[in-house]
Amino acid sequence: MTEIPEHLRKRAEEAKAKAAAKAAGDAGETAAAEAPAASEASAGDSRIPAHLLERSKSAKSRAAGATTDVATPAAGGVATAVATAAPPPVATGPGGHTQRLLTVVKAGSIQDVKSTPVDKVHTWPHLLAVEFVAALAITVFTLIFSIFVNAPLLELANLNETPNPSKAPWYFLGLQELLTMFHPMVAGVTIPGMGIFLLILAPYIDRNPSNKPEDRKFAISVFTIQMMFWAVLVIIGSFFRGPGFNFVAPWTGGLFFEL
Repeated sequence: MTEIPEHLRKRAEEAKAKAAAKAAGDAGETAAAEAPAASEASAGDSRIPAHLLERSKSAKSRAAGATTDVATPAAGGVATAVATAAPPPVATGPGGHTQRLLTVVKAGSIQDVKSTPVDKVHTWPHLLAVEFVAALAITVFTLIFSIFVNAPLLELANLNETPNPSKAPWYFLGLQELLTMFHPMVAGVTIPGMGIFLLILAPYIDRNPSNKPEDRKFAISVFTIQMMFWAVLVIIGSFFRGPGFNFVAPWTGGLFFEL
């Protein structure tokens, strides 16, 4: 239901109070005469425009006169009743008077509020063009670099000799480092699985649409913690593990790391 503005409510209450006072002063008048007087007093004090009052009165008169019209008796002496259709009821406001829509609806509810513009670009060609150029640049750099620098390949493998220490590639050294601390089930399945599952849930927990780092503290914190955790394990496995995969200081025991 539409909320009636406060000033119209107060005006209607004042009109009703004045009508009640006038009705109490005119106690000698009949009840039929008091009703039109109260209605006129309410209409005069509520400051309703004249054309709206006339429209309301005409609508009320049509509603009151929409009764059965009795026709003149016919030749046989039988009176026929013709029922006229009553007009649809008219919605009324405070004091029984019709109101304009703009007088009972708040201005804020009908104003067109436009959203603030957001800087957006299309994926094509803006994003894909930049990514394609970056891919070409990396490919050209790798080609030129491979012409002047040879790959750090070792000699042929000897089946009768196992290198010591025997290390995995650098991108698996973090997992190998975990295997020295925990059970293989925990180090190879539980800890990596928990990290991946947390990264999967991050977009659903942090639903902030902003792309500013200061507004995405949770997502950036989760990603940074996992990256630093894995980077520390890789550094320890690369530079602080010597023969037998024992912990050694690189500045005293030497550097046991190969690409």
